[in-house]
Amino acid sequence: MKSLLLSFTLLGLVAVLKAQEVPSDDQKDYSGIWYPKAMIHNGSLSSHNIPSKVFPVKVTALEGGDMESDVIFWKNGQCHEVKILMKKTDEPGKFISFDDKRFIYITALPVKDHYVIYCEGRFPGELLGMGKLIGRNPEENPEAMEEFKKFVLRKGLKEENIIVRELNEHCVPESD
Repeated sequence: MKSLLLSFTLLGLVAVLKAQEVPSDDQKDYSGIWYPKAMIHNGSLSSHNIPSKVFPVKVTALEGGDMESDVIFWKNGQCHEVKILMKKTDEPGKFISFDDKRFIYITALPVKDHYVIYCEGRFPGELLGMGKLIGRNPEENPEAMEEFKKFVLRKGLKEENIIVRELNEHCVPESD
């Protein structure tokens, strides 16, 4: 369950990914603070595994194109922060994490400063897919939500599995 919760939380941190584009070496810098706006799962999550609170995520670009995410999750009435290493692959927008068992895909939306982070991986007994709509600022954006719904449909997921939680800024990763 901890792995499942961290995977879902990872999506929050990956949301921090696409902050700025650095024009050198075709390498992208996803550093910064990102705000989750909606989540999706492939139907395999039970209600007790769906986060009740969402928090901003901090992403830091590392040498070689890898990234580190500071993800916050809520457990036992407290904020807990975890760092997750995301290793770049040869495929643009694709990263690997969690002991090389989960793939993370970052998809830019046509709405400025909005992305979808989608994580796929095997958990004991099942294939799990989860995603988040993230943005550079915490404000709602109806156009970004419509693009997220289109992504969900293209992925073959059910729109009724979209979850929107109020952003909780009680626990915020420290910025540099």
